[in-house]
Amino acid sequence: MVSGGRGVGETLAAHPDVDKIMFTGSTATGKAIIRSSADTVKRLTLELGGNDAGIVLPDADPQAIAEDLFWGAFINTGQTCAAMKRLYVHEDLYDAVCDALTGVAARMPMGVGLDENNVLGPLQNEAQFQIVADLVEQAKASGGRVLLGGNPDPEQPGYFYPTTLIADIDPGNALVVEEQFGPALPIIRYSTVDQAVELANSLDVGLGASVWGTDRDAARGVAARIEAGTVWINKHGTVDPRIPFGGTKQSGYGLEFGVEGLKHLGAPQVISY
Repeated sequence: MVSGGRGVGETLAAHPDVDKIMFTGSTATGKAIIRSSADTVKRLTLELGGNDAGIVLPDADPQAIAEDLFWGAFINTGQTCAAMKRLYVHEDLYDAVCDALTGVAARMPMGVGLDENNVLGPLQNEAQFQIVADLVEQAKASGGRVLLGGNPDPEQPGYFYPTTLIADIDPGNALVVEEQFGPALPIIRYSTVDQAVELANSLDVGLGASVWGTDRDAARGVAARIEAGTVWINKHGTVDPRIPFGGTKQSGYGLEFGVEGLKHLGAPQVISY
């Protein structure tokens, strides 16, 4: 399995002795690996960009879901392919969800991992720090309302970008439509469930998504309309090695985990006589 590195992935894809590649990384790198694999017709499993959507339905309980929403978005400081990176909230609950989520986020300490009290850490490198910072600044400049964070401390060593929540943001803002891969969550207001589903499906990625509400049957009905490889209900990003996991659209193809994932590692042969 290859994770992240474009050069290594392209080299393996062109190598005649390599039959199968499982790659996790960006969509751009995945496309480069596909191109490199053409001459040797490699079998590929690609888990690519995510930008997962979450939809909070009108019957949800803001206080009950706030902490799970937080961890769905900010586990590993948002640096997870299946983290929730854009949150759509019905207008009737919008302010209540924003308040509850802000309250939870404000209590989560960020800092050096050697201090066991810290639950959030730094971004992986300077380039990723700058991507998050630039997207947040664009959101602020276009009228997004900062509920929490948004201003890194220039005196703090390391790439610690503060936990950031941005409300009242346009659905087409760059912080919404580009995968930030960091601790900045845009919260978008919607009026109808049809509108929320349309917005969730509007991007060219489909790794994961989630639906939040008290009526599980209604939530399941919405989940079935979302174009994503996995849709969680009242949780987000919980990957179980017993259950197949993979994306749709430009989030890749093929499966990992479970029996179906194992099948993708083998090549069936039929002997007939």
